[in-house]
Amino acid sequence: MNENGYFAIINGPNLNRLGRRDPATYGTAPLADILTAASGAAPDYGQRTFQSNCEGDIIDAIQQATDDSRCAGIIINPGAYAHYSHAIADAIRDAREAGRAVVEVHLSNIHAREEFRARSLTGAACNTIITGAGGYGYALARMALAHHLNEARKP
Repeated sequence: MNENGYFAIINGPNLNRLGRRDPATYGTAPLADILTAASGAAPDYGQRTFQSNCEGDIIDAIQQATDDSRCAGIIINPGAYAHYSHAIADAIRDAREAGRAVVEVHLSNIHAREEFRARSLTGAACNTIITGAGGYGYALARMALAHHLNEARKP
């Protein structure tokens, strides 16, 4: 474990299908490859990854990261839950109240897709949203969290 701690990277429904699911929208790289590539961004922090298709499991993962003093911040791609899960949004708010910075990532530009996707209930609870950068969005999220942590340490 890195001495600065780790970023919890939590992925929601259907992200286990990346590389096979709608490659025109989500790209051809599997989630494991995307996360491995992202780990080089903000290398002062480790990463622990989690993926589930179940809302309650995602909430449990957020709460575990929130309660772990080694967790420096949370990156979440809630998938379609972003658009309607008040429960995940509440867990994110709880994480922020506990001092965790949270960055939401979407591979596609949610604002350029169907109307219902343009609003992110979970994103409204986060510090930052990165949308439309493809798999590179995870690297950007790591850099954003590291920047947030560095700014928070300044006197």
